[in-house]
Amino acid sequence: MKKILSVLTAIYLFGTGMLLFGLNAKAYIDPSVTTYVIQAVAGIAIAVGAALGVYLRRAKKKVSEKLGIDENRNKEVESDDLGVDDDDV
Repeated sequence: MKKILSVLTAIYLFGTGMLLFGLNAKAYIDPSVTTYVIQAVAGIAIAVGAALGVYLRRAKKKVSEKLGIDENRNKEVESDDLGVDDDDV
C-alpha cells in the first residue's frame, strides 16, 4: 500500500511540476476567462464569509448560553393574534 501511495505521489508531483515550471507557454488568455476567474474568486469569498458567519453565530450562541446571557431580553415581541371584523365579510 505504501508503495502505491508513493508512486501516486511521485506522479502527482511530477505532473504538477511540469505544469508549474514549463519553459514556454504560448497561450492567450481570453477576457472571458478573466471574468470567469473573477466570478470564481468572488463566489469563494462569499461562501467563506457565509460559513464564517454561521460558525461565529453558533459560537456566540454557545458562549451566551454558558454565561447565562439572554439575547432577547430587550426585544419587544408582538402578539400573533389577528382580528377579523364581521363588517368586512
